Amino acid sequence: MSVCKTLLYFVKRRSLWTHVRRNATTWSSVGTAFNAKPHRRLALSEKHQGLFGVPELNCPEGFQVVTKTALKSTKLLVEKACSCAPGIETVAAFDQLSDGLCKVADLADFIKVAHPDPAFREAAEKTCIEIGTVVEKLNTNVKLCKSLKNLLDNPDVGTQLDPDTRRVAELFMFDFEISGIHLDDKLRKEAVALHVKLLDLNNEFLVGSHMPNRIARSVIPEHLQLHFANEGSFIQVGGLHADSPDDLVREIAYRIYLYPNADLMECLEELLKCRYKLAKLVGYESYGHRALKGTMAKAPETVMNFLQLLTDKLSDRTAKDFKMMRDMKKKLNPRNSELMPWDHPFLSGVLRAERYNIEPSLYSPYLSLGACMEGLNNLFSQLYGVSLMPEQPSAGEVWSEDVRKLAVVHETEGLLGYIYCDFFHRSDKPHQDCHFTIRGGRWCEETGQYQLPVVVLMLSLPHPTKSAPTLLTPGMMENLFHEMGHAMHSMLGRTRYQHVTGTRCVTDFAEVPSILMEYFATDYRVISQFARHYETGQPLPESMVARLCESKKVCGAADTQLQIFYAVLDQIYHDKPQNRSTTEILKDMQQKFYGLPYTPNTAWQLRFSHLIGYGAKYYSYLMSRAVASMVWKQCFVQDPLNRDMGERYRREMLAHGGAKEPMLMVEGMLQRRPTIEDFVDALVSELNPNFETFIMDSES
Repeated sequence: MSVCKTLLYFVKRRSLWTHVRRNATTWSSVGTAFNAKPHRRLALSEKHQGLFGVPELNCPEGFQVVTKTALKSTKLLVEKACSCAPGIETVAAFDQLSDGLCKVADLADFIKVAHPDPAFREAAEKTCIEIGTVVEKLNTNVKLCKSLKNLLDNPDVGTQLDPDTRRVAELFMFDFEISGIHLDDKLRKEAVALHVKLLDLNNEFLVGSHMPNRIARSVIPEHLQLHFANEGSFIQVGGLHADSPDDLVREIAYRIYLYPNADLMECLEELLKCRYKLAKLVGYESYGHRALKGTMAKAPETVMNFLQLLTDKLSDRTAKDFKMMRDMKKKLNPRNSELMPWDHPFLSGVLRAERYNIEPSLYSPYLSLGACMEGLNNLFSQLYGVSLMPEQPSAGEVWSEDVRKLAVVHETEGLLGYIYCDFFHRSDKPHQDCHFTIRGGRWCEETGQYQLPVVVLMLSLPHPTKSAPTLLTPGMMENLFHEMGHAMHSMLGRTRYQHVTGTRCVTDFAEVPSILMEYFATDYRVISQFARHYETGQPLPESMVARLCESKKVCGAADTQLQIFYAVLDQIYHDKPQNRSTTEILKDMQQKFYGLPYTPNTAWQLRFSHLIGYGAKYYSYLMSRAVASMVWKQCFVQDPLNRDMGERYRREMLAHGGAKEPMLMVEGMLQRRPTIEDFVDALVSELNPNFETFIMDSES
């Protein structure tokens, strides 16, 4: 074949392939950007702008420069806050002070876990420690506190403050109070010492809770050793192996991974004692009372009432779920049919798969990353008039070449902020899905402009291959929607103060926008707009979406009861001290609030890493889900793409960040004040079967 003919043949073939592919996946710029491999930058002479466009951060040493600048500015703002007349200017100075420190600390907090270069991570870690030390000192600065107290105690000035300004002032005062500012010198020093000690204990427990356990290789049957990591003459167990179909593998993993570590046990006991002591010192009944101030729940008593009522309402369904699991275990293993804690995750999965054909590989071809991003773009456009616009980062702006940058643009308001998408797996990257605030939004009096929010979404998705884009499982897709819910909370808030921007709100409200996005992710009217087979262009069948939704209800009561048990355990640990060990408390609560037997010589609480970031607040996942469920059913289930309802949701719930009392935001959206009973009923009703799915399945 001549060169000309070969070229013509290739062009024709390529044109045909392009035509087929375009029919299959015609995306906007955002869909295309995420289904294409990132292009390696060739502009070698281009000057490095620095991480997130901060010029100093083009090398690890830049962290010292930005830290020094922030601390210099902090000194001037402290003087300003202490000397200005009581009024709005005082609160503005406090917020500017907080913003200057947070812009450095939050960025460093992200880089220390995400940057592939150890030198950057180490420099960021040093910055976090340095800024943290300064914040501790500021929280015990009597003169600074007095300037705020003069403002709040002055009735003439107080009446002139708008609600947002007063709330922010009260939140700053709360930070002072929990640091023991109102105590005499001796007790204040004791409070500071407890704070410092708790920082060390928190870190020690967090690291220890993820450490693997090991056991002599000879103890494990030889044919099972291949399931675990080898370490010379030892076997290392770094997780519960909950999905293993082998009963014995699950049991071995459970018993070894949860075997008590004496040092870590002592660390946890001491941590809980110090938290209680500090809470009492600064005037609270318990650490739980201190942690829940300002939340939707407000007090531990409300939380326990919520969890007990939910347990009572679920009891019959939970018993049926456990019976189904026992029957399945007997069917799979007639010689050992007793249902144990290590069986729950595996058997509930088996029951879902048996009842509904929900093999993830059947769904993934319809859920390319580009398709899902296109779906999010369409959803935000229809609900809020917002578009996600890909931008090419400058040289040195991102920490890995596969990070994508999105500008969030409103149809009339213009640019709202930036989302950096760190979506792909890296060996040195944490395997967790999370949202990081890098810079909070606020109105800058000094520039007369709004400071645009900047966030990072971190996932751990597989890279695209030569033959296919990144394909998501349904679980990955829901996690993407969940994290994007946090991001849009940050983008759509327009608070005057960064101290309450976006997700800087109470924990039991912060998860509402992200959980609500999970409902959109499983609604066929939303999914049908983007879920297309990446090769054929065929839409994802409605019956497959319906089966996926119904499958989540299988063993749903037992799954919820397990979460209730964890939440109760968290509450009891943070109540008044009891004359018994954390293991004895766990054993008691497991019997009362779960039902499956405690396994001797195990200490699940030593793997409960949420005790650090969510101490006394683990219930927040359940309460936020209840609120999200109510908002979905009342406001979006009839029409999930309704613009008027989207605008109302932004206006009532997203716009305020933490500047408004959380229950008032919920009340504004639902147009009534929900009770604890309403929350419980919302969660229970989630488990009711949808008979349309059964009809759809029988017809197909």
